[in-house]
Amino acid sequence: MTSNPLQGAQFVLAAHRISQLPADSGAEVAFAGRSNAGKSSALNALTGHRGLARTSKTPGRTQQMVAFSLPPLTQGDGQAPLEARLIDLPGYGYAKVPEPLREHWKLEIDAYLKHRQSLRGVVLIADIRHPLKEFDRMMLDFCFHSGLRCHMLLTKADKLSRNQAAQALAAMRKSFPNGLHATAQIFSSQDGTGVEAGREAVVALLRADTAL
Repeated sequence: MTSNPLQGAQFVLAAHRISQLPADSGAEVAFAGRSNAGKSSALNALTGHRGLARTSKTPGRTQQMVAFSLPPLTQGDGQAPLEARLIDLPGYGYAKVPEPLREHWKLEIDAYLKHRQSLRGVVLIADIRHPLKEFDRMMLDFCFHSGLRCHMLLTKADKLSRNQAAQALAAMRKSFPNGLHATAQIFSSQDGTGVEAGREAVVALLRADTAL
């Protein structure tokens, strides 16, 4: 097994507004997804830190933007190591979130995605067993129109047969609009399917140039 470049991730802070996030420098990748798609479990699996992001039997516990620091990422051509972060965006779509808070996060996430200079890309978490929801499509559409890179983790693949999972992945890729800078893969934090490929994708996003 290769070493994990995301190992050593540490909680930095939880922010209610983007102005409270760490300084807008270096590179960061945002994790987005509906509240029940397995986002916290995916973050824990990718970083190899079981307790990094809180998992709960009650979806929607992430009600703030949570920043995690990563060990500096090495770069080629004699460049200095890259200051890197992961940002866990609030889980979206859980019915028990009060409407004013939902509206607050809609505005904050929109501002974050549009104006955060250090943002290199989005990892979008979606349950492989279900069609994309409105939020998922909105996120893909935003990435498409803003030229932001996106990598999709189709989670809970252990609930399907290999053939079913492969068919779901193929259908997902076909649904992407032409020109969308998105990739997608099968993933399961439960049995480890796709975890290593997911780590490579996150690191690739962190190292990516902002220009597309």
